[in-house]
Amino acid sequence: MLGGMRRSPRSRLPALVALLLLGACATTPATSGPSSSAAPSDPGATTTHAPSATATVLLSPSAPPGPVAWSQVDASGPAAREDHTWTVDPEAGVAYLFGGRDGTAVFGDTWAYDLATDAWTQLAPEASPAGRFGHEAAWVDGIGLVIFAGQASVDAFFGDLWAYDPVANTWSELPATGALPTPRYGSCASIGPDGRLWISHGFTQDQARFSDTRAYDFDTYRWTDETPADGGRPVERCLHGCWWTDEGELALYAGQTTGTTALDDRWTFADGTWTRIEGSLPSARNLYARARHDGATIVFGGQAIDASYLGDLWLLADGSADAAPILPVGDGPGPVGRASDSALDDVWTLAGL
Repeated sequence: MLGGMRRSPRSRLPALVALLLLGACATTPATSGPSSSAAPSDPGATTTHAPSATATVLLSPSAPPGPVAWSQVDASGPAAREDHTWTVDPEAGVAYLFGGRDGTAVFGDTWAYDLATDAWTQLAPEASPAGRFGHEAAWVDGIGLVIFAGQASVDAFFGDLWAYDPVANTWSELPATGALPTPRYGSCASIGPDGRLWISHGFTQDQARFSDTRAYDFDTYRWTDETPADGGRPVERCLHGCWWTDEGELALYAGQTTGTTALDDRWTFADGTWTRIEGSLPSARNLYARARHDGATIVFGGQAIDASYLGDLWLLADGSADAAPILPVGDGPGPVGRASDSALDDVWTLAGL
């Protein structure tokens, strides 16, 4: 039961925000995914590794504004993978990685990354969710890491919810009633001001993409369908992202729909209504990385409409229709263009924001 879970220990480390570069959903339809069953997680004892990596950008909200610069972390940790999740506990200064795939194997392992020391620890809970990729994850105060949905093979999709308690080192499947979402991958998820987990859109095995929006209540274990009845909503899609603005609106940006590799539209949802935000936006993309930072969302990379990989940085500020480019300074190289279907294992930091 949720009531038995405890919060992770409070840390004196400064809070950090992580930009996920590798985990959302596969670029191609689900039929291109591996046909093998999920690979079991390593049952061995917990091990600690030196500074390590999974193509993740770390942003420090306490850093002063000014020019930004990339630097690569010399690290080793989990095997290279794609379509996993990377989720930060801001109090403890720890990021949790779960699942993903490498083109053949599907992972069900859980890792913790210390943002202060750049050290990975492989966790070894007694039971874990089935291995998967293209799932969603969120940090929930008082509960821990929560994952939703995902895919294990060509015809194996999930619609379940699991919670990881870092103090007890246990995974628990959460009860779910009400308007249950259809199993899917490539959805988006974010914790709303009401404390519920909100999800929107996604893709499933019959080549169907969704345009529904649903919310899960952790107190009642109940899903409700929040989809507008009038049909005014973003087109069916997957490979997108969503987040809550400081004004309490659910924002949704870009992704992929049937017949179109990459989209470039931006929407907000409030009071039961979707509204398209018309403005100057980055070029169309899917599977981009994103992180909230000081009343805005930072977007990095993704896959372009011609299927090439992007390596640009943008700021999508709350309340502004126009996106602003972020231009790193310095002579050193930055991360190569990538999307969540790039099986990489490098970590980069972005300083100056």
